[in-house]
Amino acid sequence: MWPVPFEAGIAPLLAERGRRVVLLVSGDPFWFGAGSVVTRHLEPDEWIADPAPSTFSIAAARLGWPIDTTECVGLHAAPFARLRPILAPNVRMIVLVRDGAAVGALARYLLDQGFGDSRLWILEALGGPRERIRETTAAMIDFTDIAHPVAVGIAVDGDGAVLATASGRPDNWFAHDGQITKRPVRALTLSALAPRPFETLWDIGTGSGSIAIEWLLAHPTTRAIAFEADAIRAERARANAAALGVDRLQLIEARAPDGLPDHPTPDAVFIGGGLSEVLLDWLWTHLAPGTRIVANAVTLESEVLLATWHRARGGDLLRIELSDAAPIGTRRGWRAHYPLVQWSVSR
Repeated sequence: MWPVPFEAGIAPLLAERGRRVVLLVSGDPFWFGAGSVVTRHLEPDEWIADPAPSTFSIAAARLGWPIDTTECVGLHAAPFARLRPILAPNVRMIVLVRDGAAVGALARYLLDQGFGDSRLWILEALGGPRERIRETTAAMIDFTDIAHPVAVGIAVDGDGAVLATASGRPDNWFAHDGQITKRPVRALTLSALAPRPFETLWDIGTGSGSIAIEWLLAHPTTRAIAFEADAIRAERARANAAALGVDRLQLIEARAPDGLPDHPTPDAVFIGGGLSEVLLDWLWTHLAPGTRIVANAVTLESEVLLATWHRARGGDLLRIELSDAAPIGTRRGWRAHYPLVQWSVSR
């Protein structure tokens, strides 16, 4: 019997090096399975994999769903909030969960998010003699005998809030104390940062974490390390990331540049707080050529600093002035916000 947690079985397996050893797993071990967890400890000539039809493939075949447009998610040991970015009416997903109790918890999560009308198909022991498929809804589920292994087909329905796929999500998705890059500026900032698959962001002075979180929402392979000197704000950013399904955000409670050197080299850096000559000097000295740097400034002193660096190092200097409609007596007028200067440059 393989131990729990899964990683605990790696050392005993590696102790059998040199012998012919068989590791039995269900379905396709390289699709939310054990394959990559094991093989990263081995040389290419030390293993051979013989995949069988995956649980996702069998579930899609039973439900008649096109797997190319169905979200396939493994949540054996991951929070249900991983689903939050993809919860929207008409979305179909197949979710792998740990056991029968987890199915009930998943249904409660959907209900709490406003998607209690979602149809659920409980898919037990697919492909075996105990196979059973039952249909219900997230709000009405009352099964007490769900057998493992189990997957859940979900046709999402309900009036819950839907997270947009474009950068610049509404501010109310993020808990904050006012220290947040507002939606229009956030959209422009993410455009300048230009996240790409497998890239890493340093978000310096993260505040609510909104920039780092939207970077992570851009693609499932992106990474982000957020630096925040204020412990309360760091915890709030961590909670925002978890609630929006990107719990892979790494939070460092440190003031830049002191906390920067020991972390993976970034592909892009955003300076949302703590902008200074010392910080810019450190970044320009230590970052690899080609690293994208974006800094936002709202004070006159910070503007002067960015203008000076723009003259010396090039890049783009953008002044952003935003106004929104607000009441003036019985009529409306434009209420101006503080102008913001944004410098973006490639190191």
